[in-house]
Amino acid sequence: MRHPVRIVFGTCAILCLAVSVSAQMTASLKDSVLEQIAFIHGGTGPFAVAGYRIGERALKELNLPRESFSLEVVHKTPEEVQWSCISDGVQAATGASPGKLNLRIQKAPKDSVETIIRNRKTGQGFVFRLSPDFVKRYLDLPHEKLAEAGKEVLSLRDDQIFAMKRMP
Repeated sequence: MRHPVRIVFGTCAILCLAVSVSAQMTASLKDSVLEQIAFIHGGTGPFAVAGYRIGERALKELNLPRESFSLEVVHKTPEEVQWSCISDGVQAATGASPGKLNLRIQKAPKDSVETIIRNRKTGQGFVFRLSPDFVKRYLDLPHEKLAEAGKEVLSLRDDQIFAMKRMP
């Protein structure tokens, strides 16, 4: 007969190991995402990371793989850093690009910043807008705080970053 204390201890050790491995994998996954964003954008500020999160969510909702030619992205933005950074994050997440003609940037005022992502084949799509609280929290951060803020954005819930509405 097995000793109950050993079984409990062994089970606890296995669970602790699993939690530790999961935390390491999560940290490794976050580093990988930040590397993807930095490769496209050159940095990992909060607006680029928000764009990445928008792109991830769109792919999930549209049930499309990364780099799908069915994907169409239109980012409406003023010609100002931070607002335009969102499109680089979307590009990093989705693989859409100006060269593939499935990522376009349209000039728009600050109060009209939005990202429209749709499936060309089905017409299904979504409009994404940053949440006012996100903008208030992350707009115009000092340069030396951008990378840390970007890491923070990876851990936020989607609704803390953006609002999403289905296109009619």
